[in-house]
Amino acid sequence: MDLQLNGKTALVTGASRGIGLAVVRALTDEGVRVVAAARTPTAELKAAGAHPVAVDLSDPAGAERLVDQAVAELGGIDILVNNVGGGDGGDGSLSGGFLDVTNAQWEQTVDLNFFTAVRVTRAALPALLAVRGAIVNVSSIGARVPHGGPIAYTTAKAALTAFGKALVHEFGPRGVRVNTVSPGPVRTDMWESPTGYGAELAASMGIPQADLLAGLPTAMGMLIDRLVEPDEVAALVTYLASPLAAATTGADHVIDGGAIKTA
Repeated sequence: MDLQLNGKTALVTGASRGIGLAVVRALTDEGVRVVAAARTPTAELKAAGAHPVAVDLSDPAGAERLVDQAVAELGGIDILVNNVGGGDGGDGSLSGGFLDVTNAQWEQTVDLNFFTAVRVTRAALPALLAVRGAIVNVSSIGARVPHGGPIAYTTAKAALTAFGKALVHEFGPRGVRVNTVSPGPVRTDMWESPTGYGAELAASMGIPQADLLAGLPTAMGMLIDRLVEPDEVAALVTYLASPLAAATTGADHVIDGGAIKTA
């Protein structure tokens, strides 16, 4: 299927690995010229055909610098994918309970998963308004079904989901589409790394990480016997960014293998 994206331009944050890298590859495969932002661009990102930009978006000035560089490189921005987020664990901020998460960890998690998207979107909106562009925010099903852990992460993602819906009410009438993609557990380093959230959670439960991952789809109520693949999330993001989704806006699109049973 031709997604009518050839020649379009995009800015993707959190692009060095996982979902972000898969999104970059999917967009470039469709002929999109991509500026790919990452704190540390990887060899895989450099090989994906995008223009990598090293930037620390926890620096409030980083968003302005990134967007200025993207506009200079691309001549404008048709698509913004706010993917930066997560937090791979290792410090207890994801697997710990409410009283285990320090104020500093709360601030870091909310900044990474919410305020970076706010800052980059604010900086990019003039360029997006000029071309009636599209924004896709990558959230999480944790925004819909928050639970005890990881409390700071799910709270920040809930804010991101609400942000997308509020944003489109203001800028939708001016031609900018905004959609949210909310994955369930995705096969990324967050789950698979020996120092990531999956390892941290497995240790807290007293079980091997491999056993945790093998049982995770069933434990999450997923109707498939595996984690979601990054390429599957990227395919949804790419479609929502395309002209074929011109009537789709202001929505939160779940891709979770059937884990959430309510609409």
